[in-house]
Amino acid sequence: MTERLAVPPLRADLPDSLLAVRAAEGDEDSFAVLVQRHSRPLLALARSVLGNTQDAEDAVQDAFVSAWRRLPEYQHGAEFRTWMYRITVNRCLTLRRRRPPALSLEAVAEPVTDDAWSQPARCAERDAATAALCRALAELDTGQRVCWILRELQGLPYREIAHVTRTSEQTVRGRLFRARRSLQEAMGPWR
Repeated sequence: MTERLAVPPLRADLPDSLLAVRAAEGDEDSFAVLVQRHSRPLLALARSVLGNTQDAEDAVQDAFVSAWRRLPEYQHGAEFRTWMYRITVNRCLTLRRRRPPALSLEAVAEPVTDDAWSQPARCAERDAATAALCRALAELDTGQRVCWILRELQGLPYREIAHVTRTSEQTVRGRLFRARRSLQEAMGPWR
């Protein structure tokens, strides 16, 4: 009987860079930790770009499949998170070109149970404002929308957004400025 070497258990506290190296060498468990670690923010990003959960789930799944296949090409100079954002954004943009965006019921916020906000008139007003914001986001230029989502919803710094969108930080700042100005104009009646 052959004795198996004791392999230390894969710890979820290992840095992405080490997990990516292990995954590139074929370690599926390391990749599973990366998937678990990054699925939620990538799904939120994809849902924001695509407007519905089903397309977002498809995009993120495709992004992870693509990442698994391309791990040997991964350049460790960039953060794994940034690399995954880029793959996911590219997949979302491809899906958007193929399908017209649809406003999902999930885009409308759940009612808040605060006393003042649980009144039907307040709920209707808030839901209408949320729907107006979703429409305003959908009307933005794709580059502006992606930059706005990455900055405002995902909290990425300008440098990472530039890397994800393959543009300069100056371009990111310009797109964010124009997106914020457009959203401010569109949401003016709701102030």
